[in-house]
Amino acid sequence: MTTALITISICVVLPIAIVLINSLTQINSDNKRAQIILKAIEANKNVDIDKLTESLKTPQKPTREILNNRLFRCCIFTLLGIGFVIYFLYNKSISGNPNIINYTMLLAIASFSVGLSYFITYLVMYKQMKSDTSNEQ
Repeated sequence: MTTALITISICVVLPIAIVLINSLTQINSDNKRAQIILKAIEANKNVDIDKLTESLKTPQKPTREILNNRLFRCCIFTLLGIGFVIYFLYNKSISGNPNIINYTMLLAIASFSVGLSYFITYLVMYKQMKSDTSNEQ
């Protein structure tokens, strides 16, 4: 009975709680920005609202930094996958059982998949950034 409750709470309640907390944080942030804009308008009638809203936006990371982070994550997950494969092969050679299936290989496949997805996203975004800069010139 308790394992079923734990499973339900992890699989159902926890994701809903995370989404709820994230949504409430975003709503609270938007409400605070709106209050600041209203106070500025009430205090001074000659406020440039466009500049004020622009200054209150969350800063965006540069495209180059986003690309570097994705490439970094790609390298991390790919190297983790290689490490898991090496560990799996080492354990397989020690045990001598050719039919051994280990969770390590599942971790290796998952790591390679995540690393590959980051690399594909990096390549697509890099090509898009290059085409955007060539169109501007």
